[in-house]
Amino acid sequence: MRHNPRHFSDDPDLVRRLVREHPWAIIVSSNDGDLVASHYPVMLDPVHELALLTHLGRPDEDVLGLADREVLVILQGHHGYVSPSWYVNGESQAPTWNFTAAHCTGVPEVLGEDENLQVLTDLVALFEQHVENPMWLDQDYGRRVAKGTVGLRIPIDRFVLKVKMSQDKTAESIQNVIDQLNSPGPYRHPALAADMQRTRDEGVGYR
Repeated sequence: MRHNPRHFSDDPDLVRRLVREHPWAIIVSSNDGDLVASHYPVMLDPVHELALLTHLGRPDEDVLGLADREVLVILQGHHGYVSPSWYVNGESQAPTWNFTAAHCTGVPEVLGEDENLQVLTDLVALFEQHVENPMWLDQDYGRRVAKGTVGLRIPIDRFVLKVKMSQDKTAESIQNVIDQLNSPGPYRHPALAADMQRTRDEGVGYR
């Protein structure tokens, strides 16, 4: 990602929050000189300070070429178009896109059978908790399903986090963008507006 000190953060808590709020990730690796990517849900490892837990459906471990090499895990939050017509007069004529994204790098650890089953169980519990009639993973059934998966722990050795929420604009323009994102129309995006408000409240990228 292009570096802009206004939009970058080194706060691991913001990465953790991104994982909790947007747990669908892209896992990218290089296999025999080819770039390959797979899409999977992830969750935070409650034991390690900053690590992801996930599982791959076989044979994705071969597609990704997992062999003690780094992978890139891409996480993305709410994002959307921002029109320059929403800024105060004379501020900018450049259209842009507001977003939150993290590029996390680490070497995956392949989990054993019992740990893999636990990850599957915990992933199901994570996403079923808000269902009206949740279906928890039956352990006998889970053991059969787990044979077709590969569980991973990915300790994050380093990350690049970008929170681009119009921090370089005036307070009036920022409020205009928030108001427009909350207004009816093709670019309505209340969730992104809420992220902008939270970013402003927390002072991320503001000076």
